Amino acid sequence: MTGVGSPWDTGRSAMIGGDARNRPAQKCQLPASAGSAAREAEADGSRVVWRVQRESGGPAHVDCLLGAPAPFGAREVGVQWRDLGSLLPSTSGLKQSSASAWRVAGIRVNSLTLRPRLECNGSLQTLLSRFKRFSCLISQVAGITGRKMSEKQMKEAFVSNLNGTTVLEITQGLCFPAFCILCRGFLIIFSQYLCSFSHTWKTRFFIDFVVLIVPMVATLTIWASFILLELLGVIIFGAGLLYQIYRRRTCYARLPFLKILEKFLNISLESECIPAISCFRVITSAFTAIAILAVDFPLFPRRFAKTELYGTGAMDFGVGGFVFGSAMVCLEVRRRKYMEGSKLRYFTNSLYSVWPLVFLGIGRLAIIKSIGYQEHLTEYGVHWNFFFTIIVVKLITPLLLIIFPLNKSWIIALSITILYQLALDFTSLKRLILYGTDGSGTRVGLLNANREGIISTLGYVAIHMAGVQTGLYMHKNRSHIKDLIKVACFLLLAAISLFISLYVVQVNVEAVSRRMANLAFCIWIVASSLILLSSLLLGDIILSFAKFLINGALVPCSWKLIQSPVTNKKHSESLVPEAERMEPSLCLITALNRKQLIFFLLSNITTGLINLMVDTLHSSTLWALFVVNLYMFSNCLIVYVLYLQDKTIQFW
Repeated sequence: MTGVGSPWDTGRSAMIGGDARNRPAQKCQLPASAGSAAREAEADGSRVVWRVQRESGGPAHVDCLLGAPAPFGAREVGVQWRDLGSLLPSTSGLKQSSASAWRVAGIRVNSLTLRPRLECNGSLQTLLSRFKRFSCLISQVAGITGRKMSEKQMKEAFVSNLNGTTVLEITQGLCFPAFCILCRGFLIIFSQYLCSFSHTWKTRFFIDFVVLIVPMVATLTIWASFILLELLGVIIFGAGLLYQIYRRRTCYARLPFLKILEKFLNISLESECIPAISCFRVITSAFTAIAILAVDFPLFPRRFAKTELYGTGAMDFGVGGFVFGSAMVCLEVRRRKYMEGSKLRYFTNSLYSVWPLVFLGIGRLAIIKSIGYQEHLTEYGVHWNFFFTIIVVKLITPLLLIIFPLNKSWIIALSITILYQLALDFTSLKRLILYGTDGSGTRVGLLNANREGIISTLGYVAIHMAGVQTGLYMHKNRSHIKDLIKVACFLLLAAISLFISLYVVQVNVEAVSRRMANLAFCIWIVASSLILLSSLLLGDIILSFAKFLINGALVPCSWKLIQSPVTNKKHSESLVPEAERMEPSLCLITALNRKQLIFFLLSNITTGLINLMVDTLHSSTLWALFVVNLYMFSNCLIVYVLYLQDKTIQFW
């Protein structure tokens, strides 16, 4: 929130603060030049109280009292607005539109004419020196009070100056969809093979949407405060379904549990793609799609939104998780031959693959600027957006992979993050990100206008390289259940080690900052991604055991079971009939994974349309919940139908 002008020349007034500890006060006339002295009162912990009074038959005046603790958490990088509306009595002349605007910002405004007047202790010179620290803050308030706050400004203020939540809460929220996917597999097995339930594409879509998407929407909105209870509930529900499947098993019905488990551990697996990676990409895509719309509604917890400077917000993981998930399935990982041959040809192909992202990034920028859509300026800058970040990442990483071996990507990631953090600590790079080249927060020039987006790209390059290393490890030939268990345990131990490292870095170096994409941010993104990936792998193993108990069980986007190791596929005996193996996969997870670009574009377009048509800031909880669920239902249904018709957009 920014404003211009002096606090004494506006047509509106604001009351900020609280009591003045009942100190006696003297009244004195404050000259107009006093508006230039503002911030010093915060340095000694003083409280400034602006009280609006109207004298009978005359204009209003402002009473200012000093002495109590400062009511504002004014930080270097911005002002943390508080809910101060209750400190003002209601005024009959208060306009509804203006009141609504200021409730969002945390300030209530009265439509009165100001005449400067002051109640203070001590001399005027002492007062002016104390006011020096608050000049910027007061001028911001005064500049905005002089005009009606637009809806664009209200929405921008609604998502600004936030501090995030705890790492533990975000980790619990990430594990919740993994258990939902596991329960979804149990439900498909139970309904299809135990209840003789017919599975059409409509039935499969309904099951997937209700079990996967609806709980994610609820977790990010109305159930946000009960994540741990949700986890326990879904674990108990899944355990009950697994017990019922075990009781009704059709394979090895007379063998004890230990014998069945021994036979299961000797089973081999095959799949066109690794289900855990597909589910990881779908979870991050669905989570991002829900959050970018829900964040504009009051029912979305502010602690889940993107943080201003330091902190861990749930939406902060969305951008990092998207980069990490894309890196695990990049061409360098899936097709090793893609890098063989001429290095120049490899780099040329990489350049060609980013042209659609250039088009999308420029298109998004042009549309947002032309319609005056709300923006969070300190997220990426004036012109920068996430498409441009992905473009730079896709241009830098091929150059690194030309120089360094592909299997040493983790060394590249670690080196970039450490060198980048050293530059932040021992050079003026951090000051450049926060305040610009002149130290005053200027946005003049391309670098100053987009300094957050340009410089933070280094952190996302490191996250991408860590994702490449993880993808290489995951795509190694492992067809045995025992090998899959070892992979899941290794990823879990790596995630725990990174979380310990994160604690050490935050205590001794710097806290997590999405705005700078610093060392702590990169460690947090990789650790959270690995904990989600290991949870999905463990869920794959448990689901495979449930399929092993039911003869001919088939769950889309899961491992296919083979009786003997795949030394010769012609003689390997599959536990799934060949006719069912050739059946098209009626699966929302597969659809969202294969049509991720379409889903991402569709989500951004529909989010913009809803924000232009719906007053999101003043929507009730039920209406907001209905809109978000309808938005996700429409996007998922369109992508699902396009998948069934084999319609796609492929650029590389």
